[in-house]
Amino acid sequence: MPTGKIVAVVQARLGSGRLPMKSLLCLRGLPLVDWVTRRLGRAKNLDQIMVAVPDTERDEPLLDHLRRHEVPCFAGPEDDVLARLVLAAKAADADLVVRVCADNPLIWGEAVDRLIEHYGRVDCDYAYNHIPRDNRWPDGLGAEVVSRELLEEMDERADKPSQREHCLNYIWDNAAVYRISTFDPAESWLCRPDLKLDVDRPEDFRRLALLPLEYDMDARAIVRVFDDPQNRKSDFRAFPADILP
Repeated sequence: MPTGKIVAVVQARLGSGRLPMKSLLCLRGLPLVDWVTRRLGRAKNLDQIMVAVPDTERDEPLLDHLRRHEVPCFAGPEDDVLARLVLAAKAADADLVVRVCADNPLIWGEAVDRLIEHYGRVDCDYAYNHIPRDNRWPDGLGAEVVSRELLEEMDERADKPSQREHCLNYIWDNAAVYRISTFDPAESWLCRPDLKLDVDRPEDFRRLALLPLEYDMDARAIVRVFDDPQNRKSDFRAFPADILP
């Protein structure tokens, strides 16, 4: 296991152009940001969860929601996402940062635990299992992990707008310099790179809203829901008005 304080920093906002108010949209009566923090809370290897939110008037309702539910949160620059991540990591006094996107409501605590253990086991600078890139994980079940020291180094060096907005792009842009690592799930039933579980657009949210999902489901139960032929027959064209806040 890595040493030091391990903090998951969740990047959440209400200003998504493709799905405004996304973090507060309710899935089965629970805002998406709560799905993320509650499911992350089941990870055994995390010392803390911190939600990083833009410091805008538009995002005040999200900050207010988090504060009312006593979820640690930090407000930082809207347009400089890398700076916001670094400042949130400093505020939490993190040694190791697990970066989580709030558009992954089905994130699985055990996938995060395995990621942290993988990072501690192999010789690497950055590890991930949140997307099926050179691995066979579903899209949206895992996370990314990097040291705070490397984050601060990136904050000093990253000068392209894409590297400030997509805050770990600097590593991929300099893949010859950094040691990047990923791994496959141990179980064959979990090797499902075809599954897209994140919420990026209205149709993604509509698809999840019409499935019988519960926030405390483990990964196997979630895969079963997606594979159930009865659920595949759902009419995803209709957009139920009662799932909007």
